[in-house]
Amino acid sequence: MATRGARGFGQYSGVARALERVGDRWALLIVRDLLVGARRYGDLKAGLPRIPTNILSDRLKELQEAGVVRRVPTVRGGYELTTLGRGLEPVVAALERWGWSVLGEPGAGEQVTPDAVTVALRTAFRPDAAAALPATEYVLHVADVSVSAIVAGRELDVAPVGPGALPQPRRAIPDLAPEAVLELAVAPAGFRDLVSGVRGAVSVKGPPDGVSILDGGSALLERFRLTFRIDPVGPPDSSAANEGEPEASVA
Repeated sequence: MATRGARGFGQYSGVARALERVGDRWALLIVRDLLVGARRYGDLKAGLPRIPTNILSDRLKELQEAGVVRRVPTVRGGYELTTLGRGLEPVVAALERWGWSVLGEPGAGEQVTPDAVTVALRTAFRPDAAAALPATEYVLHVADVSVSAIVAGRELDVAPVGPGALPQPRRAIPDLAPEAVLELAVAPAGFRDLVSGVRGAVSVKGPPDGVSILDGGSALLERFRLTFRIDPVGPPDSSAANEGEPEASVA
């Protein structure tokens, strides 16, 4: 396995060694997208629109040298994760949960991508809650991205749908006819609030920053909320805001 030599952190530690391999800017976002499936170079570039082409090439080469990524022989220009790379899935999910707590409002020019929505739904999925609910398909249109999430018991299968969706392998739950379908149009901030459990305004037309029910009803929306949820890691740290103020006395 490749080592970073002089570029390393000079520590014999698991965290240091991991960051030597996947800690560079963009590396874990490449891993995140490859967790959804094999991608061509052009697919990765399209999903990470601000990454310079030379940096994408460098990161893919470094991840290959580290044993995290390999070329896909059957797909021209394709990349996929190795077994070692797929071992990063819980790390990416933990970062997704932590990042959800500091997500804030969408910045100017920030995009939503199918792979980002897929990983968010996988992270938010609550199999224990879903096991007690009827099989359901949830179709979400988040900005310009559309995904279909089929839930059957403890199983979840998320796939991009609609124009521009990348070709997908056979779905993990192919023969299931869901009992119900909920289709939502969701603004990026509305998707954040929905998955965070915020009870925002929901209507047929919905506000620009909220959630619109296109098919289904409030009962299915509640089912979604039970099935998908990312709880905050913790309350915001108010120490900075309270700096200089006397501490409250304790009786």
